[in-house]
Amino acid sequence: MPDPRQERIDRIAANGAFDVIVVGGGINGIGVFRDLALQGLRVLLVEMNDFCSGCSAAPSRMIHGGLRYLENGEIALVRESLVERDRLLQNAPHFVRPLPTTIPIDRFASGLANAALGFLGFTGRPRPRGALPIKLGLTLYDAIVGRNRTLPRHRFHGRAATRANWPALRRDVRFSATYHDAWISHPERLGLELIGDACAGNPKALALNYVRLAHVSGGLVLTDCTGTGGRQLPVSANVIVNATGAWIDQTAASLGAKLTERLVCGTKGSHLILDNPALAAALNGQMIYFEHSDGRVCIVFPYLGRVLAGSTDLRVNEAGRTACSVEEREYILGALRALFPAIAIAGDQIVYSYAGIRPLPVSNADFTGRISRGHSVRRLQGEVPQIGMVGGKWTTYRAFAEETVDMVLQDLGLPRRQGTQDLPIGGGAGYSDRLAGELVARHGLTALRAAHLVDLYGARAPAVAAFCADRDDRPLPGVTLTEGEIAWFIQREQALGLADVLQRRSPLAIRGELTLPLVTAAAGAMAREFGWSDARTADELSRFLSDLETYHGVRLPRPEGAYP
Repeated sequence: MPDPRQERIDRIAANGAFDVIVVGGGINGIGVFRDLALQGLRVLLVEMNDFCSGCSAAPSRMIHGGLRYLENGEIALVRESLVERDRLLQNAPHFVRPLPTTIPIDRFASGLANAALGFLGFTGRPRPRGALPIKLGLTLYDAIVGRNRTLPRHRFHGRAATRANWPALRRDVRFSATYHDAWISHPERLGLELIGDACAGNPKALALNYVRLAHVSGGLVLTDCTGTGGRQLPVSANVIVNATGAWIDQTAASLGAKLTERLVCGTKGSHLILDNPALAAALNGQMIYFEHSDGRVCIVFPYLGRVLAGSTDLRVNEAGRTACSVEEREYILGALRALFPAIAIAGDQIVYSYAGIRPLPVSNADFTGRISRGHSVRRLQGEVPQIGMVGGKWTTYRAFAEETVDMVLQDLGLPRRQGTQDLPIGGGAGYSDRLAGELVARHGLTALRAAHLVDLYGARAPAVAAFCADRDDRPLPGVTLTEGEIAWFIQREQALGLADVLQRRSPLAIRGELTLPLVTAAAGAMAREFGWSDARTADELSRFLSDLETYHGVRLPRPEGAYP
C-alpha cells in the first residue's frame, strides 16, 4: 500500500513554495485551511502534534450563542455566535444537534444592577442572577435571532413545573427557564472532515500533522517529527497564518515576527465525564446551566451515554499541555452535589477528564468570566508576513476563518472565489435519519453496527462500511469499532498513534470504554498496518497508557512486567 504521508512529504520536497502556510491544526487553523483551499490557493497546513489535539480537543462540546456574553455587553459576538450555531446545525447535522438548556433560579431581581454594570465595562465578579435579569437576557437572546429562527423560543417555569420536570434539583429552586442551543458529539472528527473536504476539493492543498515549522537564517524549514532522522524540508510562503491559539506569542517569535506586546492570555478549563445513571436521568434530556457559589457558570448535560460536567476558568501564565487537577475535580463535583443534593456523586464515577488552555485576548479583567470570547485578526511584521488569529471559540470558527482569509486575500491582491456559509461539512452532505436503516438493508449490518457507523461518519458511513468489508475485519474487544476502521483512520485520516485513534478519531476514551485488552488489540491492528516491530508497539502502548493516566485520570491495570 502506498504511504499517504510519504506522498505528501515527497510533494513538499519536490515543490516547497506555497501561497500560504497555516500554522496550527486546531479548529481555527483548519477552518482557514479549508477556506483558502476553496479559493484555489496552494496552501499548507502544519500541526506539531495531531489535528485538534490541543484546546480544540477540550471544549465544553457546546455549540452556542453565549448567553452570558450578553452580561458583558458583547451583543455582536452573541449575534455572530447564534448565526454560526444555526449554520453548523444545517451544515453538520451528523455531529451538531439541538440541546434544550434549563437554568435553575432561586431568587427574583438579584444581579440586575450587576448585569447593567457589565454593559458599561465592569470586570468584577457578578452577583447571583435572579429571574428578572435572566428573563431580560433570554428575551434579548431570542430577539437577536430574529425571524430566521431554527430553534424554539425560551420558556419560563414556576416552582411546580420545575419540580415536576427536575425533581432532584435542590429544594430552594423557585423558577427555571428553558432555552435552546446545540451540542457537538465529535468535535475532533468535524475538524478532520474539514481537512478532508479541503484536500478533496483542491489537489494543491496539503495538510500534515506531527511536523514543526521554524524560521532559520536561510528561510522557513519544515521538520518531520515522526521519523528517527527528523527529515527537514525547505519551504516558503507569501503569507503565514498563525493559528496556534494559546501558543501564538511563542510561535510568532519563532517564525520571525517582532512583537511589541502579548497577544493572548490563557485560562484553563477542565471537564469531567461521569458514569452516573441517576444523574443522567435527573437531567431529563437537557443541559442544566447553573451558577456555582463563586459566580462561575457551570454546565452538566447527557453526553454519549455519560454525563459531561464543567468547567473551571483559571488564569495560566504559560501555554502547555495540562490536566484536570484534584482541586478542579472537587470544584466540579462540589457544584454538582450542591445542585443535586439527593444524588450520590463521587470521584469514582469519573471515567475520563480533560483540560485545555483557552486562547483569550489579553485582559486585565478581575473575574475571568468577564474576559471576552471574541476574536480578532492581527498583522504581525517579520521577514515573512504573519497574520495572527487572536481569541475565538469553537462555535465561531467558520466566521473567524472567513475574516482571516479575507485579510490574506487582500494582502495577496486576490478576489474571494467562494464562501463557506452554506457548505455541508464531510458526512453532513446527504445526511438523513434513514442512513442506518439503509446500511442494514444494503450491507447486511446489524442495527448496532449501522448506528455506530452513522454516528461517527454521517453520510460517509457507506464508504467506511465498504472499506471494512474488503478486509478481514474484526471488532475490537467489547466495542463496536473495528480493526477495519483503524485502517481507515490511518489511510484516510492521518492517524499515526494510539491517541489519534482512541481519543480523537473515535470516542472510545471519552466514553470511558477503554480496557487493556481493547487498547492492546488496537495497538496490534496499528502495528500490522504500519509494520511496527514488537519493541515499537510496546513503546506506543506504554506511552499511551502513561499519558492516559497523567492527562485524563484513567489508569488501566497492566500485568506486571507486560510493558517497558
